[in-house]
Amino acid sequence: MDYDANAIEILNEEQCWELLLSASLGRIAVSVGGRPDIFPVNFVAVDRRLVFRTAEGTKLLELTVNSNVAVETDGVGRDEAWSVVAKGTARILEKRSEIDAADELPLRPLIPTLKYIYVEVTPQEVSGRRFPLGPEPSRY
Repeated sequence: MDYDANAIEILNEEQCWELLLSASLGRIAVSVGGRPDIFPVNFVAVDRRLVFRTAEGTKLLELTVNSNVAVETDGVGRDEAWSVVAKGTARILEKRSEIDAADELPLRPLIPTLKYIYVEVTPQEVSGRRFPLGPEPSRY
């Protein structure tokens, strides 16, 4: 079996948003002082933005120092997999109306912790790929 580089499908923006809408767990990448860091987050996609809850700590501190972030999520099925990356800016929701609206989202912590701080990521760019799964191709 030969490797087919054309088997990797580059997703358009609409396809990426459909997958973001279907996902709930991802990773947020931040960088402070030239040092990258990455954290798991559960999120919800709504109105072309991503919202997650957090508590005081390294993740929150780092994204307030540098609001440029990337959020990655993916899915693996029996026959195919996909990955979507959203790059944009993060901000803490502070207005009472924004917090009240965020409270209505289907977003709850995955682990038994108190996370009362909402963060919104507004992507300026989304990209994604879908690809078939299969055995490793022969080198010969």
